[in-house]
Amino acid sequence: MITEPMVVDVSQDWMVACSLQERFMEIPRAKIQTLAYDARCRQMRALGGDCFHFVSLPGRRVALAVADASGKGLPAALMIANVQSSLRTAALFAPADPGAVVTAVNRQLYACSPVDRFATLFYGVFDETTRILDYVSAGHNPTLVIRRNGTTRWLEASAPPVGIFAETVYQAQAVQLHPGDLVVAYTDGIVEATNPAGQEWGVDGFLAAIERCRTRHPESIVEGAFAALDEFSGNSQTDDATVLAALVH
Repeated sequence: MITEPMVVDVSQDWMVACSLQERFMEIPRAKIQTLAYDARCRQMRALGGDCFHFVSLPGRRVALAVADASGKGLPAALMIANVQSSLRTAALFAPADPGAVVTAVNRQLYACSPVDRFATLFYGVFDETTRILDYVSAGHNPTLVIRRNGTTRWLEASAPPVGIFAETVYQAQAVQLHPGDLVVAYTDGIVEATNPAGQEWGVDGFLAAIERCRTRHPESIVEGAFAALDEFSGNSQTDDATVLAALVH
């Protein structure tokens, strides 16, 4: 008996995958009163390897994260989906322990990813009662804290990216935040963007853009950062780019 070959609608599958990636990055309504937040992820292609993540946790806490998978396109999108799903699950079991969460994500990623794939990750848990941000930066770009008085602090990476070493145990660090403080996390597609002359925007360009709008609502801060980036780069994008802003009340 001769059977007809199965026809696969690749375009439909692609649309479903894009829709799922967008749903992973929906921004939930804040359930705490002392932190306003927003984020934007602009992939270079329909599917990409950047993500942001927010989730409400017990004990008047909220988790926030930004991650960047190695590579581009579909392989990076599959890896970042693994990071997102692992974060969601691990956060439910260790809501107050970012170190345990990132350790679990790392083991999951290492177990099911090719040896040459990894992801950088900034993961923090903000406690409304104390206004302390416990965080882990796994090989990620330094996260920016701008104090209400204008001074800055960079939360540097203290451990390797997730997915490289199976037995890495991640330890959380802490920063005390105060009303008016702004936390900004981002991916390298932001600071490594170039203009038509080949000059890199860099950390200084990004910081200047954030400082110009740091007293606004987080949504306006995120949009302001991308507007400044597009003005510098001439609306040219060569990598996935993500910005997350969280303002303490």
